Amino acid sequence: MPARLPSWAWVTGLTVGAIAGVAVLAVQADQGPRPAPTAAVRTSAPAAGAHPTPTASATPAVPDGSGTGRRIVYSVGQKRVWLVDASDATRRSFTVWPGTVSPDPGTYTIGGRTESTTGSDGVKVEHIVYFAVQDGVTVGFSNAVDGSSPPPPSPGAKTGGIRLHKADGTAVWAFATPGTEVRVVT
Repeated sequence: MPARLPSWAWVTGLTVGAIAGVAVLAVQADQGPRPAPTAAVRTSAPAAGAHPTPTASATPAVPDGSGTGRRIVYSVGQKRVWLVDASDATRRSFTVWPGTVSPDPGTYTIGGRTESTTGSDGVKVEHIVYFAVQDGVTVGFSNAVDGSSPPPPSPGAKTGGIRLHKADGTAVWAFATPGTEVRVVT
């Protein structure tokens, strides 16, 4: 009769297996097919004071001067993000809703990630990827758990959340591991 393993051995084995599975999926995601850019369609005019829905048409080229290699490029002026792979190919590009505080142009790195929390606007957000601090405000990418656009900020509020569509938030979460470079351009 075979010896029975203690329960801690099973838990350890399952944990090691899960970590290995996640590592394999991460490598496949980094080397897999490139998803098409997302597009949002506005079906009606926004209410007074509401944020307009970002829209996408033909994906613009990655801005000049945004570096080379694997990186995230964020254009403050275009309100757009590009996920660029190691061969300088755009894997995904999409529009965003910026907060009221924008990071200065420059090079940053992903310094932390939080799976979910409540944003400073009171909305439950997920896939929070932090990369800068500007004027004492932490700046990062996130998406609303329910997929909604952010409410207009309170007058004078300082918000650093760059809100994404839900599918784009999932893509950034998978792409933006700690240490990933973020290039902010005008």
